[in-house]
Amino acid sequence: MNSLISILAKSQSLFINLTRFSIFVVMVWIGGLKAFQYEADGIVPFVANSPLMSFFYNKETPEYNMYKNPEGKTVQKNIDWHKANGTYLFSYGLGAVIIVIGLLTLLGIWYSKIGFFGGLLTFGMSLVTLTFLITTPEVYVPNLGGDFPTPQYGFPYLSGASRLVIKDVIMMGAGLIIASDSAKKILSLK
Repeated sequence: MNSLISILAKSQSLFINLTRFSIFVVMVWIGGLKAFQYEADGIVPFVANSPLMSFFYNKETPEYNMYKNPEGKTVQKNIDWHKANGTYLFSYGLGAVIIVIGLLTLLGIWYSKIGFFGGLLTFGMSLVTLTFLITTPEVYVPNLGGDFPTPQYGFPYLSGASRLVIKDVIMMGAGLIIASDSAKKILSLK
């Protein structure tokens, strides 16, 4: 047991770099998906209800409910509405920003100053994402009736999409670890 503890203690910098790589993979994957219609449609409730982001869209907030595309399905009138709303253009831009944050974080392995900003941006992006748990009505399971054994809706019952959002708590912490490690390296260079 002591040898395992010793190995883990000596491997911290390796694990921090693994965290940088992990953030990179998540950011590039999620950011890349923003170029696809189903992903752009899927973020509309979050963006439309966010006081920090809703101005990116052209249509009124509750209107999107009438133009939801089920994942994997294409309904042309819904796509036309999303084009007019700016859904796809915003999603492309957001995807590009997310990919850049992932790249900055990964580059922190070799360039501490770049990694510092990547870590801070990861933290900031995660903090904004977590606000969706407050601003988006669809984040909690709706009351659709039923009473066996007891109704399970509202807070704290997260809906499918919001179960992915809550994981940003981990990304937020990882971003600060990356920024802290980079800051320590920057200070040691002086």
